Amino acid sequence: MHEEDMPVNAALKSYLETRRSTPALQMIEPGPSRPEIMEMLMLASRVPDHGKLAPWRFVVYAGAERARISQELANVAVARNPGMTDEMIAVEKNRLTRAPVVIAVVSRAAPHVKIPEWEQVLSAGAVCLNLSMAAQAMGYGSSWLTEWFAFDESVSSLLGVKTEEKIAGFIHIGTPKMHPGERSRPDLADIVSFAGE
Repeated sequence: MHEEDMPVNAALKSYLETRRSTPALQMIEPGPSRPEIMEMLMLASRVPDHGKLAPWRFVVYAGAERARISQELANVAVARNPGMTDEMIAVEKNRLTRAPVVIAVVSRAAPHVKIPEWEQVLSAGAVCLNLSMAAQAMGYGSSWLTEWFAFDESVSSLLGVKTEEKIAGFIHIGTPKMHPGERSRPDLADIVSFAGE
């Protein structure tokens, strides 16, 4: 098929041309309902997945659980850093409450006889982006974050994550207070090469 014969999905192209994360602190209620969350997760799951392993899963933090877990995270942070200022402690207490809903994408990548573990990890990353885009396609703002507690095994059980799993990202979802505006993007001349040229 020649380029001029290929159909263009104008809405999708426009979305990709303007896609932008909404900072978690710029999200407010309402957040997505449970049926909307389930629809987002169904859409997020439609990613390349060599071997059909589904090497990822989701943990949804909503309602009062966000504040409870955030307080526990703050307790851990203060125990490790007793000199934290009140402002720093306040940040820790709000880790999962900045957006109405936070969804952890949990990587279950593991050695496999046929599927490289790296491909499984990449699949989890694709889920993070798909979930972020699904939320935006449904009219919400979203932001893919990790932060210290994504990498701290001592809080894995608090977050509902098993020791052999890793957090690929926390997708924060809510209603944007404002349009986040544009940001600079890499110059294609700096990041593109054509093999043989």
